[in-house]
Amino acid sequence: MADKEAGGSDTGPREMAPTSACSSPARSLGDTGITPLSPSHTVNDADANVSEQQTFLVVVAVDFGTTSSGYAYSFTKEPECIHVMRRWEGGDPGVSNQKTPTTILLTPERKFHSFGYAARDFYHDLDPSEAKQWLYLEKFKMKLHTTGDLTMDTDLTAANGKKIKALEIFAYALQYFKEQALKELRDQTGSEFENSDVRWVITVPAIWKQPAKQFMRQAAYQAGLASPENSEQLFIALEPEGASIYCRKLRLHQMTELSSKATVNGYSSSDTVGAGFAQAKEHVRRNRQSRTFLVENVIGEIWSELEEGDKYVVVDSGGGTVDVTVHQIRLPEGHLKELYKATGGPYGSLGVDYEFEKLLCKIFGEDFIEQFKIKRPAAWVDLMIAFESRKRAAAPDRTNPLNITLPFSFIDYYKKFRGHSVEHALRKSNVDFVKWSSQGMLRMSPDAMNALFKPTIDSIIEHLRDLFQKPEVSTVKFLFLVGGFAEAPLLQQAVQAAFGDKCRIIIPQDVGLTILKGAVLFGLDPAVIKVRRSPLTYGVGVLNRYVEGKHPPEKLLVKDGTRWCTDVFDKFISADQSVALGELVKRSYTPAKPSQLVIVINIYSSELDSVSFITDPGVKKCGTLRLDLTGASGAAVPTRREIQTLMQFGDTEIKATAIDVATSKSVKVGIDFLNY
Repeated sequence: MADKEAGGSDTGPREMAPTSACSSPARSLGDTGITPLSPSHTVNDADANVSEQQTFLVVVAVDFGTTSSGYAYSFTKEPECIHVMRRWEGGDPGVSNQKTPTTILLTPERKFHSFGYAARDFYHDLDPSEAKQWLYLEKFKMKLHTTGDLTMDTDLTAANGKKIKALEIFAYALQYFKEQALKELRDQTGSEFENSDVRWVITVPAIWKQPAKQFMRQAAYQAGLASPENSEQLFIALEPEGASIYCRKLRLHQMTELSSKATVNGYSSSDTVGAGFAQAKEHVRRNRQSRTFLVENVIGEIWSELEEGDKYVVVDSGGGTVDVTVHQIRLPEGHLKELYKATGGPYGSLGVDYEFEKLLCKIFGEDFIEQFKIKRPAAWVDLMIAFESRKRAAAPDRTNPLNITLPFSFIDYYKKFRGHSVEHALRKSNVDFVKWSSQGMLRMSPDAMNALFKPTIDSIIEHLRDLFQKPEVSTVKFLFLVGGFAEAPLLQQAVQAAFGDKCRIIIPQDVGLTILKGAVLFGLDPAVIKVRRSPLTYGVGVLNRYVEGKHPPEKLLVKDGTRWCTDVFDKFISADQSVALGELVKRSYTPAKPSQLVIVINIYSSELDSVSFITDPGVKKCGTLRLDLTGASGAAVPTRREIQTLMQFGDTEIKATAIDVATSKSVKVGIDFLNY
């Protein structure tokens, strides 16, 4: 462990550098030789460090979604034009969009074969005995959200049950997007486009923790989008922030308003929902041919109604997660300020798929469904595709049943497995709202379909209800519903019913592409969001002077006659504290011995605001800050070195830099939330 390099034996407190009266040596579990000096917060002018940025010819944003993915780009010379990627091969009946399924296929030798529709169709056409050898993965992004102890070695499980490193899959997928985008750019411009001409933006949910963001960045480095040396070539954008940036630019004809407060586009409230959507769909259909979207430089009409200080909520409901951001507008430039830390949870449309799977288990038996998935993986994928297109036909006012085709091999394998027919199983099960139709289909009543949506939609509404109780969120003017799941009329109706009297509910027209377009705008101007909120409290463990009566006796450490209190939590930033872009948290650390070449400091986090000790309940070690002093020393090393560390919490990722105060040379610093 690097801790050992701090010198000294591990038996007792180590030698410490002499410290001035105001500071104290710190003991961060094993690294006794850390001395915090003068803690301070400074606000730098956010634009001060922009001068040395490289210039890129084009910004390409990749929306790597749970269920579907895509990219869009804009040339920096004409930022008002956003081009959405060209049509993909393949496509599903009843599902028209410009994204492709997030599915990936590897050969039996574990080499990349294909992505998206191509992967799905190829896998589907394989002979069942052959298909078992191939590795097919879908909806794998959620693993980064659900894995508590994410590392570079986290595994994913393919449809055939085989395990493969998640990092490899994410890198393959990003590499595929990189190649597609560069090829399209070369074709578009008729000139050689190099990766170095591109600024990349990858979107992630705002509720993702630091390790998942760092994982995405590592995968992008492995895919060759950027490199650790040139980290600024890649931005990590937060999905609802992207949506928020784009929604600011909306004109009235580019959205549908669900609220009952006004007549929109000539429709009165009662028919706004139905007619508005029919009209919106028609508009989208007409515009489908054009892949270029003009973003007007003026702030959209919706914003002409907003005054300084107005608040709005963006609810980004996708395949895996629902992400909620609360923003406040700051005029005249229309900069945004985050008012409450990002919230949300795993309430994406995948929840509806799980409910369907549970229903199938109830009818046909869990043992059969598990076996069928393993033995006929391609047919299972087919069944879920058939369900997906019917899922999109679910609506609050639907009266006719929805038919879901069962693949022949499902019917056939069930008969072999159970010795009786699928029809028999349906009659025998107590599920009355699902019937068998003689054309080989499951016939679901609209109520049965709506019931599959209910748990997920209830979770979303409950989450929003809690959020609206918060004082910061009480006076919201608009609610923007975005993301792929926002297309679901059942969700729209539920949000309208619950919050229509509190604020105006607005759905951008091409709601599935909102985030993608916003991410491009973010890549062109990342400083548009000026203030964010920290999701957690972060800090390190230090030693302070022991105060009788204030500090618990078990924390007492006596060293050279001085009484110290150990494990004190030195807070960098509190949960839900607002942080301006470019705001720096400064700390100075001193190596225990002049010869020490590496300082490793453990970083701790907590969801609670008031933390006294790193041993308090709820405090977890979440990463390390590593200062590499090898390159920074001059010819004569001063007896007492002070390394000043500057940390930034106001960006989409936590960043750190450090300098050796005596020599003013920069010190190599690594902040790591994955491999600590």
